[in-house]
Amino acid sequence: MTVYGIGDVQGCHAALEQLIDKLNFDRRADRLWFTGDLVNRGPDSLQTLRFVKGLGNSAVTVLGNHDLHLLAVDAGVATAKKRDTLTAILDAPDRIELIDWLRRRPLAFREGGFLLVHAGLPPRWDANMAMRCAAEVEAVLRSNRYHEFLRNMYGDAPATWYDHLTGDNRLRCIVNSLTRMRYCSPDGEMCLKSKGAPGTQPAGFHPWFRIPGRASARQKIIFGHWSTLGETGDPDVCALDTGCVWGGKLSALSLDAPSGRISVSCQPYQSVSAGKSPLP
Repeated sequence: MTVYGIGDVQGCHAALEQLIDKLNFDRRADRLWFTGDLVNRGPDSLQTLRFVKGLGNSAVTVLGNHDLHLLAVDAGVATAKKRDTLTAILDAPDRIELIDWLRRRPLAFREGGFLLVHAGLPPRWDANMAMRCAAEVEAVLRSNRYHEFLRNMYGDAPATWYDHLTGDNRLRCIVNSLTRMRYCSPDGEMCLKSKGAPGTQPAGFHPWFRIPGRASARQKIIFGHWSTLGETGDPDVCALDTGCVWGGKLSALSLDAPSGRISVSCQPYQSVSAGKSPLP
């Protein structure tokens, strides 16, 4: 059995099919670990969602910020954005089934010495803490408080994780850490507005995985979300978002031999002109 990590698909179903063919994926024996953001911005979010759901136990996906945004738009507590490509899902005859499946996906997954998340971990979190905090949000997503949680999910505050956080502030900070974070300060303050490559962030902030003394330093972490990052060169983290929807590549990595990526080229379904950042 081979386990492959796969970066953010964002509705680029054709590229996903090409990548899986290139991997010689055998769904009876192999597994695919998706870093989240299965949907949005690409042309075939509906087909992507149906395909990954149809893989059953052969696939694991964590929730990304675009997946959570779909849940919020579907629930009627958020409005679609100009560049969203979610209409086909919202109009699909199997919408309820797909949405119910999606909201029962984890925010973090750990197995075989690897931790899978969409974005990152605050410096104070080790892998055990990440799993516990993810479970708090997962429980609410699967409960009758689902709509209330999604209504209060958006926002950048609180920017720093503290164990004593409670209620919506605690849940929002967990969501932002696991699905939106790229940069933070040594004391854990997140800089959620900065989306560019390292070197473009404000002074005092660093890529989350380069904070000295972070509690998760010995944990091998697979993540996506950061298409401008590139390969990190850090042995304990693997960034797999290679900008598929922006005309980059869709990439996979065998967790049995994490020394090289397998990639396919993608069409530029979204433009990065006019100074726009290639990330939400």
